[in-house]
Amino acid sequence: MDFETARTKMVDNQIRTTDVTSHSILTAFLSVPREAFVPDRLKPLAYIDTDMEVLPAASGQPPRYVMQASPLAKLLQLAGVTKDDSVLVVGSAEGYAAAVLSLVAGSVVALESDEALAAHSAQTLASLGYANVSVVRGDLERGNRAGAPYDLIFVNGAVEEIPSALLDQLAERGRLVAVEGYGNASRAVVVTRERGAFSEAYYFNTAVKPLPGFRKAKEFVF
Repeated sequence: MDFETARTKMVDNQIRTTDVTSHSILTAFLSVPREAFVPDRLKPLAYIDTDMEVLPAASGQPPRYVMQASPLAKLLQLAGVTKDDSVLVVGSAEGYAAAVLSLVAGSVVALESDEALAAHSAQTLASLGYANVSVVRGDLERGNRAGAPYDLIFVNGAVEEIPSALLDQLAERGRLVAVEGYGNASRAVVVTRERGAFSEAYYFNTAVKPLPGFRKAKEFVF
């Protein structure tokens, strides 16, 4: 299969057509081999317009995915990433989003809770030469305090609630980009830290697959 041609068609037909105009983001998506971040059986389908399952559901946890290219590109454009940014990717899965970010950011920490995904993504990223990405394993909701503060925290999947532990790891004027809510009613949100306070701005509606955890605590009602 001609993956390079498929990659170009993905950018032209799936990403450019959804108002992604950032040259650096478009160039990154043209450069990263998406087929390297999906299981062998899915490689011929790596560039179709859908999420790609890389880990089936197990032990009460939802399946894990490589995010569909269009919403991923829109979220990364929203993040306004620069080469001066240190980035934390929360729920990096097979490492595709981390690879894309590595081309537009200064450094990337890819946080993954699943042992197998973390190990495989580290191997893939290293083999492809993404030297400014480090993979760490840990609880997604707790972030990675050892590498904080971060200029950008990118939550690589839908969540019901953004935990304070992640917000605390933002640098001054840092941004957290996430999708809040599940299904078609979910919205892209950017949380910015300035002078110790946090402000939220909501953007487009989208539907991306959920990350494990990140549920609001149930409230007791009298």
